[in-house]
Amino acid sequence: MGYVKWSYETLDSLCLEAFEKFGFTKEESRIITDVLLLSDLYGIESHGMQRMVRYHKGIEKGTIHPDAKCEVVFETPVSAVIDGHNGMGQLNGHFAMELAIEKAKKSGVGIVSVRNSNHYGIAGYYAKMACDEGLIGFSCTNSEAIMVPTFGKKAMLGSNPIACSMPADPYPFFFDCSTTVVTRGKLEMYNKMDKPLPDGWALDKDGKGSNNAPDVLSNIVAKKGGGIMPLGGNSEVTGSHKGYGYGMLCEIFSSILSMGVTSNYCCTPEIEGGTGICHGFMAINPAFFGDPKEIRKHFSKYLEELRQSPKAEGRERIYTHGEKEIEAMADRRANGIQVNDNTMREVLELCKYLNMDFASYFGDYMPPEPKTMFTGNY
Repeated sequence: MGYVKWSYETLDSLCLEAFEKFGFTKEESRIITDVLLLSDLYGIESHGMQRMVRYHKGIEKGTIHPDAKCEVVFETPVSAVIDGHNGMGQLNGHFAMELAIEKAKKSGVGIVSVRNSNHYGIAGYYAKMACDEGLIGFSCTNSEAIMVPTFGKKAMLGSNPIACSMPADPYPFFFDCSTTVVTRGKLEMYNKMDKPLPDGWALDKDGKGSNNAPDVLSNIVAKKGGGIMPLGGNSEVTGSHKGYGYGMLCEIFSSILSMGVTSNYCCTPEIEGGTGICHGFMAINPAFFGDPKEIRKHFSKYLEELRQSPKAEGRERIYTHGEKEIEAMADRRANGIQVNDNTMREVLELCKYLNMDFASYFGDYMPPEPKTMFTGNY
């Protein structure tokens, strides 16, 4: 399967119409769309348009409730716990980080934990929200169990990403990564492209290395065993225990502090009417450590020293985190966003379901019929 390019404006209009037809308000649809398309603009294909089918199926199955509203169930001047009542993850995440930012501006730090939510897109969006306000932002989430713990053969943790962003010049520090070797979305993309998985990514139901994306994905859905390796692979020699440990940090800030659902129960029959997914957010105010302008200048100097440090043979550039995303955004704004043909097939089905005019967005283009494609992801 190939790719087609569409302008940001085309995809933005499509998403806004779709989410409004699902029952979200204009303001809510704007937030959800912004989270989704920031991922595509940053070049993180696994969490952009390719995720539309997940929300479509979640709403259709009743695990995502478009009319749900966040509820603060515990609060102090520096912390809060929110019950998302099975609402859209992006809306719960946006509300939670806004609250964390408000607390950080007043008290120096704001820490918010969310339970009973859903998939919330890229963790980095919420860290960026705080950074855009001159703060240090942190975000993490758990998810359906896909990470197999070191020496195990059953997935017990989610991809459990961590994101952190901090103001700097000429562009902010922006770090966002899963604590698994790759995310589930990356496996979905390889499945759509009908390509074998690289070695060192996934395990079959017996805990052995696998290159078979459809098999690994179907095992995750059916809870048959196997899944994705932690950062560091599946051996302590290569550092597997470190990725496993970082995944546990996400679990603490998301499901444990909120008294929510841990990853091994997310998206299982035990959770009625929802997925149980939980999130964690933190905003830190540099002004509570000194002059924020001087702190920013100090950090910017170090980042520039990293970029200018000696390069390995054959390498012309050292990147700091967030640099590639800034360049990717400029390119995609100017030249369009690539979308996989199989993702466009899902968009076509979405348009039929919502009675939307596919051709009004994409003209005469029709996605080709897939040769083989696993369809039981959600």
